Amino acid sequence: METMAKIPCMEAVVTVLRSEGVDIAFGCPGAAILPLYAALKNSDIRHLIVRHEEGATHMADGWARTNGRVGVAIGTSGPAGTNMITGLYTAQADSIPMICITGQAPTTKLHQEAFQAVDIVEIAKPVTKWAVQVKEAAQAPWIFREAFRIARSGRPGPVLIDLPLDVQRQEIEWDATIDAPLPVTRVEPHPPRVERALDLLLAAERPLILAGGGVILGEATDLLREVAETLNIPVQVTLMGKGSLPEDHDLFAGMTGIQTTQRYGNASFLESDLVLALGARFGDRHTGDLETYRGDRKFIHVDIEPTQIGKVFGPDLGVVSDTGAFLAALLDAVRRRGAEVDRGQWVSRVRTLRRTLTRRDDFDSVPIKAPRVFREINEFFGPETYFVTAIGLYQIWSGQFQNVFKPRHYQVCGQAGPLGWEIPAAIGVKSARPDAEVVGVVGDYSFQFLVEELAVAAQYNVPFVLVMLNNEYLGLIRQAEIGYGMNFEVDIHYDEYGTDNVKIMEAYGCSGRRVTEPGEIGDALAWASKEARRTSRPVLVEVMVEREANTAHGLSIAKVNEYEPVPESVPAQASAD
Repeated sequence: METMAKIPCMEAVVTVLRSEGVDIAFGCPGAAILPLYAALKNSDIRHLIVRHEEGATHMADGWARTNGRVGVAIGTSGPAGTNMITGLYTAQADSIPMICITGQAPTTKLHQEAFQAVDIVEIAKPVTKWAVQVKEAAQAPWIFREAFRIARSGRPGPVLIDLPLDVQRQEIEWDATIDAPLPVTRVEPHPPRVERALDLLLAAERPLILAGGGVILGEATDLLREVAETLNIPVQVTLMGKGSLPEDHDLFAGMTGIQTTQRYGNASFLESDLVLALGARFGDRHTGDLETYRGDRKFIHVDIEPTQIGKVFGPDLGVVSDTGAFLAALLDAVRRRGAEVDRGQWVSRVRTLRRTLTRRDDFDSVPIKAPRVFREINEFFGPETYFVTAIGLYQIWSGQFQNVFKPRHYQVCGQAGPLGWEIPAAIGVKSARPDAEVVGVVGDYSFQFLVEELAVAAQYNVPFVLVMLNNEYLGLIRQAEIGYGMNFEVDIHYDEYGTDNVKIMEAYGCSGRRVTEPGEIGDALAWASKEARRTSRPVLVEVMVEREANTAHGLSIAKVNEYEPVPESVPAQASAD
């Protein structure tokens, strides 16, 4: 019997990457990772040279969020890995499958303070599902197989693999023709708990479904819709779950929260008597004051990760399950029982709240009020558009006003909130969906954190539209400082308009336009969409908005302060007695 042929270790690794569905990698070569790059050179995996390793992680993140596969970011030794930590944390916080690969000094030099040698495995452990150094070349393809399995399994997340230079250079026995990805087990619900969940749902008079990011990650949006329609239950989304149900669906009930929220969302939540939470982590900006949030209502918490259940508060029923598997089992139980329920009064009440408890977005004043920008975005861009946004007042306004109709079409870094995420994430999204229109909604401060990645988009012809809300402030922190009675070190205005962001775009070979009148926004968006297609590069619409405007926010979902006049609202009342 013939023995396997010997091939370069990194050639085996690249064949594993390709067979795991990786067709693009984002990275920056360096001396300690060149054997991997030599193998990449002879493969059909595309590679984009980033300008900063954090940018590589956010590109891989955006790519993974969009197509559900495992994104890959590559860097050399030392600072490359430490630059990746923010991206690893972001992916871990939002349950995004990603693998970061770092080069490392030779194993014989690790104890000698060699150039750019750092213990990146120990640094990365708190922000990864697994951080590992390959110590034997023969382990490499197996470690990569396990890394993909771990990244995809249970609650998805990131893995870091550190490759010492001497290990990369070796040859190993490997036969790709008899190799395959390791199986990922679907987490199925325990049947008695599904039955108990149905008991609680049928007994409730005013139930709500809360769709979190786990519904999208679990590809469960069609099942969500079927369950909601079968049991006639209104559906709310978390920020990470936005797109789980089309926002024009009759049962859509908005978003509860103390920042990204609709008035009718909070009102319907407060009138509910049971919440079925699917793949949601009860983040503090969703719940606000926990006593008010919990109230007298019952909670069913379904999550693929057992330790998520009870982490924020103990639910009345916890179910460990993939969201899709749970919803499918729930539907089976409904059909088996022939369960029918009349919730016409409750559904009608939620629709009334939705129709009447709104916020204005029709402002014509100058300077431009931010809600008007999102009105124009909603009117111009269609339901197939992919949106990317990060952290700041603009993210909160986006959550409050932007309409989303499809899963994976609204990408937001929900828990970590790293400034600068939008540009590299948009590159990742567009790389995953080359034929789609991609729009990044960005603040003037966040724009400059990883602005150098515009060069990547220009070099590789990756077009997208950037809509900037420019208030020349660290707006979210200025708003937070109100409680401290100060406005300190958050104003970044200078000269007439501060930084000339249109010129920054032009310096990178891209284009942009500044807008100061609300009536100009629509035309500017149309121009940018057309210009991005014409040039195959990013295009900026910089909207100069009101400098010291505040988003609606509060400490409790029962007391959200409105900073703009709101339309007349329906009187509060109980929906069913």
